[in-house]
Parts: sequence; structure tokens; C-alpha cells
Amino acid sequence: MTRHYLDHASTSPVRPEVADAMAAALRHGIGDPGRIHHEGMVARHAVEEARERLAAMVGARSREVVFTSGATEAIATACHGAARRDDRRHSVLAAVEHSAVRRHAALGPTTVVGVDRTGRVDPDEVISAITSSTAVVHLQLANHEVGTIQPASEVAAACRDRDVLCHVDAAAAVGRVPVSFAALGCDLLSLSAHKFGGPPGIGALLVRRGLRLDPLLEGGEQERARRAGLENVPAVVGLGAVAAHLTADVLAAEAAAAIDLTDRIRTALTSLDGIELHGHPTGRLPHLVCAGIADVEPQAVLLGLDRIGVAAHSGSACASEGLEPSPVLDAMGVDAHRSLRLSVGWNSTVADVDAATAALPDILRDLRALSERPPENP
Repeated sequence: MTRHYLDHASTSPVRPEVADAMAAALRHGIGDPGRIHHEGMVARHAVEEARERLAAMVGARSREVVFTSGATEAIATACHGAARRDDRRHSVLAAVEHSAVRRHAALGPTTVVGVDRTGRVDPDEVISAITSSTAVVHLQLANHEVGTIQPASEVAAACRDRDVLCHVDAAAAVGRVPVSFAALGCDLLSLSAHKFGGPPGIGALLVRRGLRLDPLLEGGEQERARRAGLENVPAVVGLGAVAAHLTADVLAAEAAAAIDLTDRIRTALTSLDGIELHGHPTGRLPHLVCAGIADVEPQAVLLGLDRIGVAAHSGSACASEGLEPSPVLDAMGVDAHRSLRLSVGWNSTVADVDAATAALPDILRDLRALSERPPENP
């Protein structure tokens, strides 16, 4: 059976150039980048080259890049450092932030700002929530479930005027749309390589030049004493490879291809009964579509799609890791229990999309028929 992978928003398969770069790094036996022998210097060069490539991709200085194990660690580091910078402990965040932001921010007092039905915050409400005790404002660049893009640069400018740190979670956006750390004007930005075809287990926290934060991981002087532990050199090399590949032209071409595919999905979904598209209609990421499906449990839809070879996801976490309804959809005021997310990536095709949209009408019809069948008498 041919498989059709439409869950790139969760994790995107490793690109060929990434696999090749990592394989070469592993074969050549790179040493400890902290050592001054030949093998160590080769490793140091590889790490710093990858740092420069990533910095160029996201509009940052290379010295602002701190490699982490992924966006979750980067977010934890941002929360940890912001809370220990001075006596301020209060955090402001949007109700649709990723669970990593919500959980780490909740270690201190927080103010959660609501969103409209498209999942977008009002920047004035975020700014109004800042108090004299606010240490940091968290605002994702784009939502991971519905794709809505947030007014991050506007909020970052207001934070700067108030001497409050601004952390932007860009994990869903980097590698999908142009991102410039300098242009955003935020203090901290988190990202993860596996979201756009890089290796799993590697990400970065961008830290504005001149900002000093206590490290989350202590025990060594790696990453200029900002993150202890031996660098994961093969993964860092892989991240550098995907950053070098994703030039402005390549990123634009992939975004255009993604829009064509997701527009095809949106058109097919809106022709079905009981379907409501979620997220902002225009201010959204190019690669994902989230839709509410009335009267049908998401697990059954996902299993039906998987049976015919389509990998998808539910916008609600209840279909995978947890049993709770989606906080994102709940904050938007839509059905937080029943949704479907289809997302495309660098190797997606029209055939992948058509396999899903062709199968959905029959899957939904059969599931609704089952739910309407009267119970049998014992």
C-alpha cells in the first residue's frame, strides 16, 4: 500500500541533504568541539558553520544562536532565564500557546490573554496585561494547530518600550515562512529542526545580543556557558544543512507549493457537510489545514484514513498523547473535541492530498451511519 504522509506539522521527514550531512559527520568520527586537537577543531568548525547557516536563515547574528535539544528545551530555557533575571516573575501569554510554553510559564504567576474565533490575539490586550512585575511576554509567531499568524513584532516593540522580555515561539513558522529575528525585535526565539525537515533532537534558542540569562542546563561551559553538555555535532550539522538548503528562493517555492496543496484541501473540505475550517482565512501558515468535523470522533476518522494509507492528525490532543480537549480550539470558542489537521511538507504531492480528500466522504458517511444506528435489543 502506498502511504501518504500529511502530518508535517507534527514532524517532517528528514530531507536527503540532511541525512547525507549527518551520515558524513558520523562516518568521519568528529571529536569533542571543546578540545584543541585536530578532531576537536574539525568538530568546532562544523558547529560554528552550522551556527552561521542557521543565523543567516533566521535573520540573526551567529553569536545569538544557542543550540538546544529542540523547541521544548529552548522554551524551558527562556522561561527559566526570564524568571531569574531580576525580581519580576509574572508572565503574559496567549491562550493558544503550545503546552510547553503554558506549562513552563505556569511555574510563576501568569496572565492568559484570550483570542478571537480565528485564534488571533488582540495585541492591545496582550500589552495591557503587562504590569510592573512582568518578566516576560510569550507570543507564538504562528499557531501549531490552526496556523494563525500572530502580531508578534507589534507586541515585541511594546515589550521593548517597557523593559519586558519578549519570547516568540517560532517552531511552527521557521522553515515555512520567512522569519527574521532582527525584524521581529523580540529578545528570545525558539525553534526546532524536525518541524521543517531537519533532524529530530536539535533546535535553538535565539538570545538577543547583550541579554544575559541563567542557563537551564548547568555543568559545563559549552555554548559560551549558555547550555551545558557535549554538543550533538551530527544533529547540529544536519540543522546547518537544512538551513543552508532553505534559501529565500527555496522557501518561497516550497511555501507556494504548500499553498496550492492546502487550498486544494480546503476546497475539498468545504464541499462536505458538517465541516468548519478553523484558523484565520488569510493570515495563516501555508502548510496546514485544521477543520472541525461535526458529530464524528477524531480517533475514528484518523483510523479510517490510516487504513487507506493516509497519516493525519487531530487538532485535539485527545487523538494522540493525552485525553484532554484541545486548549487551542477551546480558546477559540469552537468544538475542542472533534477536529482534523492535514499538513503538507517538502515532499508532499497532489496524490497525497487527493488520497485523503477522496476517502474522507466515505469515511465520514460510514461513521455517521454507525452513530445513528439504534442499539440492538439484548
